[in-house]
Amino acid sequence: MTIGTSDAATELAAIRPPATRVPPIDAGEYAARAAKARALCAAVGAGALLVHAGASLRYFTGVPWGATERMVALLLPVAGEPVMICPRFEQGSLEADLQISADLALWDEDEDPVALLAKAAQGMGAIAVDPQLPFAWGAKLARSGATLVDGSGVIDGCRMVKSAAELACLAQAKAMTLEVQARAARILRPGIAASEVIAFIDAAHRAIGGGGSFFCAVQFGHATAFPHGLPGDQRLAENELVLIDTGCRVQGYHSDITRSYAFGQVAQDIRDIWDIEHEAQAAAFAVAGPGVPCEAADAAARAVLSAHGLGPDYALPGLPHRTGHGIGLSIHEPANLVRGDVTPMAVGMCFSNEPMIVVPGRFGVRLEDHFHVTDAGAAWFTQPQPSIDRPFG
Repeated sequence: MTIGTSDAATELAAIRPPATRVPPIDAGEYAARAAKARALCAAVGAGALLVHAGASLRYFTGVPWGATERMVALLLPVAGEPVMICPRFEQGSLEADLQISADLALWDEDEDPVALLAKAAQGMGAIAVDPQLPFAWGAKLARSGATLVDGSGVIDGCRMVKSAAELACLAQAKAMTLEVQARAARILRPGIAASEVIAFIDAAHRAIGGGGSFFCAVQFGHATAFPHGLPGDQRLAENELVLIDTGCRVQGYHSDITRSYAFGQVAQDIRDIWDIEHEAQAAAFAVAGPGVPCEAADAAARAVLSAHGLGPDYALPGLPHRTGHGIGLSIHEPANLVRGDVTPMAVGMCFSNEPMIVVPGRFGVRLEDHFHVTDAGAAWFTQPQPSIDRPFG
């Protein structure tokens, strides 16, 4: 693929959504998720799980609502029917999104939803609480007499390991973004503004069926030295390094892919660092597999950098952040590829692999692809970038 050989209109017109879209999560899978959560609750001595609005609520119920000042939550008892706490005026919308059978505990605007929750939870015993629940609500629930325990292990224990249906959603999202990344490279030209590239990527994500970009970072030259960029709207010059990091969602499941490549000719030291980055990404992938502690992938990437005189640890020039993160319904979720995270990898876990190298004040190189753990080791969702001049093969 040649960089800078097309234009936005041509590329948008050529996009076709996938011929086959992955099917929605089915009732059997929602039931299996609830059963696993119940078992994990029982193992920690909790009689129910309380799930706040957001990605975890979507995971257990299919309701894709974000958190607001109004309580929307799931109370999932170890034994008995789930209970949805929701504003009464949202009942119709809730029922349209809800993918599980549940009792409804509805509250009006002049009522206290925490009191309603406390009443619904009576007799259930200790409640494992979603860490995303606002502290004030949790404190008020505790004052009502409820015993609260940390629900992180229950929620993470369910969400970290992806099913075949989830892997299919993730794979489709990543395939979409990789195509969008390739088309974005084709529209580059001297003087193009980062904002124009960002707008194109959003439009391309819409055209391909990803609902627009969930996020997008476009960085040129010096700005690549900052992992999340600089303020302002850059314009691309000849012979600069380009870094584009973007993603979309399929049924809520995220893609998150970064490419770093040359627009024209770049200095030899940039090329040398790109090669080290490529080697570090491969090293992190090579050690991944069932039973391997997550921190081992981070250590493998940093060992490559140290062998080339970079780092050590978080020192720059080197790798200023973790090697990777879990991904699913949240773009960043447990577990993490970082020192200190000894979570054993398990079949179905999904991770970003992005051991960025920063040369302060000059440039940075980040290559980001994702893999999932299999019985045989690890498998890429998207193939890594072949070279600094060929970002897409």
